[in-house]
Parts: sequence; structure tokens; C-alpha cells
Amino acid sequence: MTDSENRLVMLIDDEPAQSRLITALAARDGWRTLVASDSETAIAMLGTREGMQLSAIILDQWVPGDAACSLIEELKARRPALPILMLTTSASPLLAVEAMRAGATDYLIKPVAPDRLMEALRAATEREGAKAELQPLTEKMQASLDFDAMIGTAPKFRTALAQAAKAARGHSNTLIEGESGTGKEMLMRAMHAASPRSKAPFRIINIGGVPTTSLDSVLFGHEPNAFPGAFDRQIGAFQQCDGGTLVLDEIDRLKHDMQEQLAEMLSTGIVRPVGASHGFRVNVRVLSAGNFPLADLVASDHFSPKLYELLAQTTISLPPLRERTGDIAALTRHFLARIGEQPGLRHLSITDSALSLLAAYDWPGNVRQLQAVLFRAAVFCDKQTLTAESFPQLSELLGDARGEVAQNYDGVGVMLYTNDGNLRPLEEIEADVIRLAIGHYRGRMTEVARRLGIGRSTLYRKLSDLGIDNAA
Repeated sequence: MTDSENRLVMLIDDEPAQSRLITALAARDGWRTLVASDSETAIAMLGTREGMQLSAIILDQWVPGDAACSLIEELKARRPALPILMLTTSASPLLAVEAMRAGATDYLIKPVAPDRLMEALRAATEREGAKAELQPLTEKMQASLDFDAMIGTAPKFRTALAQAAKAARGHSNTLIEGESGTGKEMLMRAMHAASPRSKAPFRIINIGGVPTTSLDSVLFGHEPNAFPGAFDRQIGAFQQCDGGTLVLDEIDRLKHDMQEQLAEMLSTGIVRPVGASHGFRVNVRVLSAGNFPLADLVASDHFSPKLYELLAQTTISLPPLRERTGDIAALTRHFLARIGEQPGLRHLSITDSALSLLAAYDWPGNVRQLQAVLFRAAVFCDKQTLTAESFPQLSELLGDARGEVAQNYDGVGVMLYTNDGNLRPLEEIEADVIRLAIGHYRGRMTEVARRLGIGRSTLYRKLSDLGIDNAA
């Protein structure tokens, strides 16, 4: 990446208020901003001295889709290497497909949280990490809200699902830990949908996406005139979710003073809005998620032990994708089926060579990154099948490692060979096949036994002998 003092972004936007806001946000992150109010000005700016120093473009889709895509095509034709982020009020997947085919690197749906916009800009302009093909998309496809949508047979993953399914039936606060992109939000939505509170209010607050100065108002609410600019009463998230569930995402980013306030509120069950002389008793279940283990932050005095105890009445850890590579084939086929349902796209198959390529990568962005890579490949695929050639940057990145993995991978998620080229023990292969079947048939053991050609009693004996946890 270029030095921070030299980073320059062009904003194409005809709304002065939003232009000032984005310019201020970018400045905080070390960016200078060139503002163009129309397409003609933007294209002319590309040829200026400052235009030649641009690192990215942010385009507000203030015009109909076709015109926005035409502008993206023109900008990419003149500056092919420049990443383009599109801001839009439309949640239509078709617009995303058309924008990406035109050359957009990423897209965000307005209103977008300031931190989310800056993170997307940093990701799009990162030169030292994964290439553009491998960048996770900021927006995600809508997911099913049940445990059947959680694909995977790896033991650690199945254990996490079993713990979540059990916790969902109770009322205790639950902490979900795991790296970014492992599926924490999806799991928490599934837990709420399966809980006794499924019909009650549900809200997600991203701690990192809320300015520190207003987080107490967002969580607890405020009274009129509680602080400068507080003209009206605001009901906080805890009161809004009374009787239901509140999700606190990126809880590991909570500042120390707010940790103490939150711990006090959870221990008493009483919410006191900012500026209020009285409080309100609420009954809210808190599901929280963090990218870093809170126990480690507690040990280093960066997180309140009292709050940790209140949040982590149940703790669930989601494994990274690199620890469940046997699930990549099933996840890939699942994502391709969902991608094929999106407007402007179609159902695609995938070759074993392409699956072996995907299995060779360590996926630092986890499941969300895999989904984004498949989405991009599907957008640009003009055939009926994705092949290894559909992932050129991944092929280039892996180099010779690709051939080694292809030898060991059979295309269905079961490794036949060890790294030294010898066959794995039959018992290990059999255990993997059974796990694969349990995941594929969503834990329906009668169907698993039937498809494997064995009786239920034989299946359960094998589960016991092989040490497989079939809970789901």
C-alpha cells in the first residue's frame, strides 16, 4: 500500500452533505479525497496530476443502474488497476452482478456504518495481502435462519453446532468466538430462530460500527437534553429488545468504560438511559461475538472479568476454515446452489481440479471469503462449469502447492492420501465418509444409514467405535 500521507481517493457524489461526511471519515483514516459531482468531471479528473495518484474510487450510484455501470466501465477502461467501490440504496443482487461485471471491486448498501466503509476501502486497496479475486465482499447474501444451513462435518464444527443448538433452547447469555468470516452472525441468527424468544424482538449492534461517543445512547437510550444535540428521547437497544434477543457483535472492541456500564446493567437487569433519573427493568438475552478470545483479553487486563462472566455463561468456538478443509467441497456446492438462484446468475457445476485448488488455500477470510470468491467466479463465468482456470489469481498464488493437493484430494471432501503420498488408514477414511454423510443429510441418521447401506444399529456402533459426535 502507498504511504498513508499519499493515499488519495476519488468520491463521485452529487450530494454535498454526504461528500463532506465521507471526506471527513476518509481523512481520519489517512486519506485525501477528490470530489467529483458528475461523471464528466470524474473522467476529466483521471487525467490530472492528482488523478494519476489515485488509489481508489468511491462511486455513489445516484443514477439508474445502467448509467452507473457504464461509468464504471469507462473508469476501468481508463484506469484498469483502480479499485472501485459502489455505494447504493438498492439491495438487488442483480445490480451487484452488473456492477461487478462492469468492473466494480465491491459494493455497499446505504446507509453504511463509517467503520464498514473504511474497512471496505482498506480491503480494496490492500496490495500486500490477498489479491482482488480473494477479497471478501462487504455485503453478504441473505442466509437461511436455521441450523440446516450450517454446512460442515468437521468434528470441531459439529461440536460447535451441537452446543449452539442446545444453548438456543435456553435463556442464558452466550458468547460466540471465532475468526472473522467463520459464520458467527449466521450462527447467532439460527440460535435466535430456534429459541423460545424467536417471535420476540431481535437486533444486532456492531460495536465497531458505532461511534464510541454515541454507543451508550444506542444501547441504553437517552432523555431529551441529556447532552448537546439530544433534542428528542431515544429508546435504547436493550429496551427495544425487552423479552427478546440482542446481539453484540465485535464485543472485543468495547471500550473499558462501556464494559463497566454494560456489566452493571446485565448484573441488575436495569437499563438507565443517559440523562434519566430512573431506570427500566428489562429481560433481554445477549448473544455476543468476538474475533479474539475474551479470556485472553481478560488475562491481559483489556477486558472486564465481571462482564466476561456475564456474557460467557455459555461459550462456543467456531473453527477457521483452514481447520475444516474437508468441508470445502460441500460448502462450495452449497454456495454455488445459492448463487445460482440470484438474479442475473445461473446454476454452475465445478470440476474436481477446481475443488482441489480451493482446498489448497488456507482462507484467511474463512467461509465468507470462500463465498465471495465463488460469487466473483460465477459472475464472470461464461460456461456451465467452474474450472481451475476460473480462479486465475488463486492458481498464481498457490503455484506448485496446487499439484500436491490435487493428488490427495478426491473432489468430495475426503482426503485419501497423507502428505508423504501414502494412503491414510481405512478407519480414518471411513470416519470422514460417515461425517460427510451426517452433514450431507443434516443429521437424519435413518437416511445416513440407508445411503451408506448399513443398519442404524451398525451406524451407531461405528459412531461409538470411531469416536464421532453425531449431535447436530
